[in-house]
Amino acid sequence: MAMQIQIQALIVGGAVAGRGAEGSSIGSHMEVAKPPVFNREAEKVGGFITACKLYLRMKIRETTVEEQIQWILLYVQEGLVDVWKENMLKDLEVGEIEYESVGEFLAGLKKEFGGEDQKATKMAELKRIEQGGRTMEEFVQEFRRVARKSGYKRRPLIEEFKRRMSGAIRKKLMKAEKRPPTNIEQ
Repeated sequence: MAMQIQIQALIVGGAVAGRGAEGSSIGSHMEVAKPPVFNREAEKVGGFITACKLYLRMKIRETTVEEQIQWILLYVQEGLVDVWKENMLKDLEVGEIEYESVGEFLAGLKKEFGGEDQKATKMAELKRIEQGGRTMEEFVQEFRRVARKSGYKRRPLIEEFKRRMSGAIRKKLMKAEKRPPTNIEQ
């Protein structure tokens, strides 16, 4: 029994010795996935922010807020989000923007890209999607993904779907003897 108490004391003592002011240092020894590249897709901003928070807490919490924000910006890329990132970096460099915490920065990122106006974003994306060289099945899946949260329902959604499919299929659909489709499957 005395031996068990000594072992327990060593374990507890080792755990306490391994802690810094922020808590356990176990994170520095764990494998933690880095966040995926964020390219402005509103439905992915929540996962991106969560992945950033986890990585920062587990791996680089000892760095400054500015360094952590710069690290996050490494994963913000592709398309129009690059312009936002460049503007953000310039504003940070000249001191126009200062963040007290990374959480404050991430809240701003979520507000900027997180779908505050997700319906309008989805509607615009719906108007840009085209079938192109995809099969109808692939196009239907992509269209459904984009249509979710767009606000389009029933007839307006079907009309938008028909506008976005390839011209050859659209012509065949118009020449068909059956009544007009009432859902995307038809």
